[in-house]
Amino acid sequence: MIKEWNLLRTIACLSIVFLHSTSQVGLATGFPKTEYYQFLRIILCYATPTFVVLSEVILANRYPDKLPEKFWFKRIKWIVAPYISFSIIDALVSYKMNPNFDLGEKILKNIFLGEFEGYFVLIILQFYVLHYLVIKYKISMDWLVPMSILAMIFHFKILEGNLALVRDNIAFFKIPFTAWFAYFTLAFVIGKNYKKLSQVFLKYKWFTLLGVLVSIIIVFVLFKAGYTSVGSRRIDLLPLTISLTVSVFAWGQLIPNYKFINILSNYSFGIYLIHWQIQRYWGADIAELFDGTLTRVMGVFLISLFLSMLIIFTISKLPFGSYVVGNVSRKLPEKKMQV
Repeated sequence: MIKEWNLLRTIACLSIVFLHSTSQVGLATGFPKTEYYQFLRIILCYATPTFVVLSEVILANRYPDKLPEKFWFKRIKWIVAPYISFSIIDALVSYKMNPNFDLGEKILKNIFLGEFEGYFVLIILQFYVLHYLVIKYKISMDWLVPMSILAMIFHFKILEGNLALVRDNIAFFKIPFTAWFAYFTLAFVIGKNYKKLSQVFLKYKWFTLLGVLVSIIIVFVLFKAGYTSVGSRRIDLLPLTISLTVSVFAWGQLIPNYKFINILSNYSFGIYLIHWQIQRYWGADIAELFDGTLTRVMGVFLISLFLSMLIIFTISKLPFGSYVVGNVSRKLPEKKMQV
């Protein structure tokens, strides 16, 4: 694994835990009146698309022409199985907190509609299928990239509209890959050409930071204009996600290969699935241990992160551990010459 990929996965993982910490503290003690608290939360929503982008970057880099044998078996074992496990766990936690709903229906909705925080797995699985089709039929990115951007914009317009069909079946319209299509095509291009592009990113590393700044300004302008929804399905997160990804790919080449980054990276999938359950069950109690919004957020963030890693470490030692928390024993990053 290339070390800047691990760095990006770690940053995205910590960002999503921090984002949900702000959510739990807000729900438990009230959201601060300052609007910039919400703006920060919107910015942090880049994390989920980043997980999705990174998965395709790695896939396109490793398998630009053909998927290997046992590809689907490994994904079922280390991605689908944990997803189903936490679909059930999420439903059980929800039922424990509020038993006034159909547990079986909740489990099925979690699995097939992604009605919990693990929904991004359904997007990644669709990307796997798209990747297979692109390399099998040698589909050109020259036309697929612009088409994917248009398709994504159109999908978001549908979600934001007032069509009765969409409102009544909103859960079905949130999952199709077209809502994330541009992430796939751009990630495919980056991954397939990563060896060459990584040097370009490094050479123009200061410009990558400018791209991040411009992307944040775009989100801020739309935020001030009334686009204040907090969630990963925002069209303005596309440039922010891609620019942040490119920036980390550039600067990450200059950062030493720290062991703690690799550990967090390997644990990231499990952390993503587990931390939300910990926070929703104990977040309010943890928040009450501290005074002030910042200390409460940091308290929930650090404690839920620690507990998530402890649980992952424990479960990973069991024979069936990879079916619950995924693969936590990935290879260390490759060493490569810096320029």
